[in-house]
Amino acid sequence: MKLWTAWLFLLSIVSVVAQSSSDAKLEKFQALSHSGPVELDAAAFDELTSKPRDYYAAVILTARDVRYGCAMCREFQPEWELISRSWNRGDKPDGLNVVFGTLDFDQGRMVFQKLMLQSAPVLLLFPPTSGPFAKVEEGPLRFDFTGPLTADQLYSWINRHLPEGPKPPLVRPVNYMRIVSAVTILMGVVTLFTVLSPYVLPVVQNRNLWAAVSLIAILLFTSGQMFNHIRKVPYVAGDGRGGISYFAGGFQNQYGMETQIVAAMYAVLSFATIALAVKVPQMEDVKGQQLAVLIWGGVLFGMYSFLLSVFKTKNGGYPFFLPPF
Repeated sequence: MKLWTAWLFLLSIVSVVAQSSSDAKLEKFQALSHSGPVELDAAAFDELTSKPRDYYAAVILTARDVRYGCAMCREFQPEWELISRSWNRGDKPDGLNVVFGTLDFDQGRMVFQKLMLQSAPVLLLFPPTSGPFAKVEEGPLRFDFTGPLTADQLYSWINRHLPEGPKPPLVRPVNYMRIVSAVTILMGVVTLFTVLSPYVLPVVQNRNLWAAVSLIAILLFTSGQMFNHIRKVPYVAGDGRGGISYFAGGFQNQYGMETQIVAAMYAVLSFATIALAVKVPQMEDVKGQQLAVLIWGGVLFGMYSFLLSVFKTKNGGYPFFLPPF
């Protein structure tokens, strides 16, 4: 009985000493990580990850010197510091502690060799070995960087491996330079608009300009420009006899030049109609007005005849035609 009592007493002493050692390590590294991740060397890495530990240790192994050509190591360092600051300054569940550290290759060559790391950066997450959040598996969880990464993505990965419950949010600092730049650009745009408005507004409010733009857009869409962009149709094609075919057979096919020809025909028909409806009635010379009616009427008749002949060319079964074509 006395032997068992002594043995239990010895175990309790060892447990208390181990707990005190773990608490001392946690306080030490928390003090060092108040403003960001702890910069580690090989000895500090071994101390941080040694047993017992009642905290999580998240250590990124990196190679930031330009000699090693690891651009991702240098680019991600500010994001890693952001993760550490957000966690340290946020509200955390009682008893849940995470220490963030950085081990650079120049300060931890032996660690890289021991872990047989051939690339960087690599994140190792060591779970606690004692305390309420202790894990059965004592080995670290590993995250390999396979491409550009943001702090949000890595922080989500870390949170998935922490106990359930609320976690400190990732808080990015306010980018005052971006705000100042945006305000400056906005003020410049407003100033430019104020100065140029007497010259620009009459142009923008011009009805004839908007009518012309609308007419051009209508001609482009009704002639099949969108069909060309979607189907990637050829501009022209051979007719099989050494010549060039400008019109594709069938109403479901067309060539790029065919679209331009049809758009030109629609444009001529539109201008002829507008001239007959708007310009000709305003002419004061009666004979000139009669001549304009004959000219524009002939243009309208001839172009419409040509348009029907194009439909007939594309499909031999088209039943309509108009002389002279």
